[in-house]
Amino acid sequence: MQRRTSLLALASLPLTPLLAATEPTAKNVGAETKPEVNFDAVLPGRVLRFPNDEGGHPGFRTEWWYVTGWIEADGDPFGFQITFFRVRTGIGEDNPSAFAPRQLLLAHAAIADPRLGRLRHAQRAARTGFERAGYSTDRAHVWIHDWSFEQMEDHYAARVNAEDFDYDLRLVFTGPPMLNGDQGFSRKAPDPLHSSYYYSRPQLRVDGQVTLEGQRRTVSGRAWMDHEWSSAYSPEEAEGWDWVGLNLDDGDALMAFRMRRPDGTALWASATRRLSDGRTQSLGPKQVTWFPRRRWRSPRTGIEYPIEWDLGIGERRYRLQPLMDDQELDSRRSTGTIYWEGAVRGFEDEREIGRGYLEMTGYGDRIRVG
Repeated sequence: MQRRTSLLALASLPLTPLLAATEPTAKNVGAETKPEVNFDAVLPGRVLRFPNDEGGHPGFRTEWWYVTGWIEADGDPFGFQITFFRVRTGIGEDNPSAFAPRQLLLAHAAIADPRLGRLRHAQRAARTGFERAGYSTDRAHVWIHDWSFEQMEDHYAARVNAEDFDYDLRLVFTGPPMLNGDQGFSRKAPDPLHSSYYYSRPQLRVDGQVTLEGQRRTVSGRAWMDHEWSSAYSPEEAEGWDWVGLNLDDGDALMAFRMRRPDGTALWASATRRLSDGRTQSLGPKQVTWFPRRRWRSPRTGIEYPIEWDLGIGERRYRLQPLMDDQELDSRRSTGTIYWEGAVRGFEDEREIGRGYLEMTGYGDRIRVG
């Protein structure tokens, strides 16, 4: 359920596109905001331009830069994730003060460590300004204190310093951005009002260092970056979504998602496949199917997640298996948001053909994103 949120509560929101946060009206903060806020709209036909569109789009309500990947150190596999969220709050937009929280940044980072058997994770949040937090609009560069995600000439740099882990990674481009949906216009429901601008950078080549339990280790692997922005993302009928991004061993890349009704059926589904030669295939709802194979119940929250899937993409069938079962992210101490997000292997005809990340929301409480 969408909540009315005080500034203090909004500033504590972490993570994922589960920004069930603000109603952009005067009832949030009394006279401090205008009665209504006109967010920019997502419309078909807009041409995405790079590198400018890798930067922030402050006129839209929500935006995120979402990086996931598999890395190895001395043969040990790990999953890693860093996400920065930008939220246009609708608060204080006519207030000239630098303290007005017009734009908030939130970040979440995690390491999926099979030796531990669960996620290591941390989060940060700050209003923009005062050089403590901010973002660029002409390239990907977003930061909160000493956490950052930055675009260089031929790569991204991701830096995280958390209590029980840190990493400093270079993510090298291996191809152009992959435009999802209709040339970057990605529908989330039969009504095109619920859409986003959405592109990915799959098959990023990773190198760098990760520190776990005080030990700094050199790592390498592959990663995936999603950048998405919208002002009307989730339709009322959607309970949550299932999403996967796979870097395939043959050089292809596959993204698929579905928006899910309360009864578990698909309200909308879509997929994009980029071939190793650079060609892109876009698939609609009738060509994308999700069938759960195995479920896992969290010992902390009691929520049951379908953590193994049969995924149908056109005529092909893939199986998704997790690196480890417990990749639930539990944020009850802050926003109450709980979801599953973790590293998975992809199989076709019993043969491993790639690795990536799976995200599943709305299996506890309904998820809503503005």
